Amino acid sequence: MAGHIVVAVDRSAAAKAAVAWAADDARRRNLGLRIVHVREQRPGEHPRGCCASTLTSAADLARGTADGLQVTTELLAGTVVDRLLEESGTADTMVLGSRGLGGLAGMLAGSVSLAMAGHARGPVVVVRGPDSTRHGCVVVGYDNSEHSEAAMQYAVEHARAHGARLHVLHAWQTPVFSPYLSAWNSVLVDVYQDESRAVAESVTRWCEKNPDVDITHETLSGHPVGILARAGETADLVVVGSRGRGGFASEILGSVGHGVLHHVTCPVAVVRPRKENA
Repeated sequence: MAGHIVVAVDRSAAAKAAVAWAADDARRRNLGLRIVHVREQRPGEHPRGCCASTLTSAADLARGTADGLQVTTELLAGTVVDRLLEESGTADTMVLGSRGLGGLAGMLAGSVSLAMAGHARGPVVVVRGPDSTRHGCVVVGYDNSEHSEAAMQYAVEHARAHGARLHVLHAWQTPVFSPYLSAWNSVLVDVYQDESRAVAESVTRWCEKNPDVDITHETLSGHPVGILARAGETADLVVVGSRGRGGFASEILGSVGHGVLHHVTCPVAVVRPRKENA
């Protein structure tokens, strides 16, 4: 893993919240913080002086949030998503606000955050806005898939660094049972029991490997996005893999990751296995 967190900034309130979140996380995990602003080549827009002041203000906020933090800044030129994807190749984690100045007011996740969550080479954390409430709980969606294993690893490390409890959620969407297909209904029950048992055994192994982290586990019936959104109301962070077992192979960002970014109101971490980018 790289030795610094990268946070992308503009002049939006969400970006300021992202800087504060990233600075606190970097301090707790003993990492440096790199603050970048991408200046797209649009004549008459975002003059260079304004870009420099954006970086200076962000750096001041980061240092004020985490005293002694190593902070560097850089003004980048080019397309926002392309330059940030390049940054993700050497970053421990990418952090950005949910919507920048160009975001639509009715959407929690903007186009840049969705693109980064789907294509970045490592974990991406999307921060909604400032929130001083601390719940002491990290929530991770887990289904035994390769992507959820990567999410679990990130969630364990984050919970440890922040002294938080880790709550593992496994969501099971109950199929529609038919009185005319009793044999099929019995098969579905067996599948549910087998999957839940496998998840519970995996979570037990994570608990045994990380005895210093308070890990709890729960299996709930319902759509994963709704379950994670409700859990996020009392969590400091919700962590998901970029795709789960229900994702299509052609999808870079699965439907659950996409839905969580739009509906969960606390910070969200979307994690991809790094070997996919090797």
